[in-house]
Amino acid sequence: MAERILIVDDDVDTLRLVGLMLQRQGYEIISASNGSQGVEKALAEKPDLVLLDVMMPDMDGYEVTRRLRKNPATSAIPILMFTAKTQIDDKVAGFEVGADDYLTKPTHPTELQAHVRTLLSRKPAKKSDELIMSTTDPKDRGYVIGVISARGGLGVSTIAVNLAAALYAREKGDVLLAEFRPGHGTLSIDLGIANQTALTEMLQSTIAEVNKEKVQASITQHNSGIKLLLASENPRDVNLISQVRNFEIIFKHLTTLARFIVIDLGDGLPLYAQKILPVCNEQMLVLEGTASSIQYTKLLLEEITNLGISSEKISLILNNRHRTEGQLAASKVQEKLEHEIAFTLTPAPEVFSQATRLHSPVVISQPTNMTAQQFLKIADAVIKREKGK
Repeated sequence: MAERILIVDDDVDTLRLVGLMLQRQGYEIISASNGSQGVEKALAEKPDLVLLDVMMPDMDGYEVTRRLRKNPATSAIPILMFTAKTQIDDKVAGFEVGADDYLTKPTHPTELQAHVRTLLSRKPAKKSDELIMSTTDPKDRGYVIGVISARGGLGVSTIAVNLAAALYAREKGDVLLAEFRPGHGTLSIDLGIANQTALTEMLQSTIAEVNKEKVQASITQHNSGIKLLLASENPRDVNLISQVRNFEIIFKHLTTLARFIVIDLGDGLPLYAQKILPVCNEQMLVLEGTASSIQYTKLLLEEITNLGISSEKISLILNNRHRTEGQLAASKVQEKLEHEIAFTLTPAPEVFSQATRLHSPVVISQPTNMTAQQFLKIADAVIKREKGK
């Protein structure tokens, strides 16, 4: 998991340059442009480190440090003061109010990185009660399936919605589908549900505002029986993928609202997906039988296992969307990936097109079709694993 650094500085250029430099080192960056905002974000986001300017107009770095040290929720967060003030008395004042380290501007990037690494290495590991799912009793959680692919256009959303529909068809219990793809939502149009702004609004809210009641109120019901939390298709909302903590809180509440929860994580491996995937009960990776898709999927597999996820929990779904001789057979794909293909979907573009026109998953609109039966087979395997968990 990427460590999170809060940078507090009223100089926009410093925020941008230092933030970019540390982001390239793999850290997640949160920024605040004044002291008051810095205190608020530290309390809301609980960063792993605060990089703090001293000279700010509304509340200087010394006062920010005092407030953070007085609050039990932030008292243990390492603070690195980063300022142009070079006098010994200034440094002493910083240490006296509770700063852990002190650097003067300008400094070489290598020196800054070294100080950041040192402070982070001293920080004790987060206790289990601070982790994403820790405040939820395991008995109250549903069974969560994360669906993802290495690249876009491979049918992740189609598979996610049909898996949810198949689970509902088999069990007639609570099934919830969440489309965690702000700015790239497709299911609202495919299912004929307009004005899906609830996810966007929650991602734009403060952490305190994203409670279970708000998440529950944001869910809509499709006539197929499945519950939905869908993403906006507005391209500008793609910027909300940086709201990692909001995603975590929304996800935590969603896991208590249904027996089965299917999360459409789209493509790639953004930071919020890195946080969520390890907490899912199982992960489904979607690919095609083409050379490029296999290559990208192999890289994604490596990155996902690097998150500490057992390869046994990862199911590969070979989604051959088009009839073409360029696609390899499942056995060949398995050989190249060195990982079993759990399920293969045969090409059926006409079937999916008709389902979209009817604003319904294939499993519901054409239940006797071979494609629908393939999704029901996937659902049967998920139900078996859920019962044996």
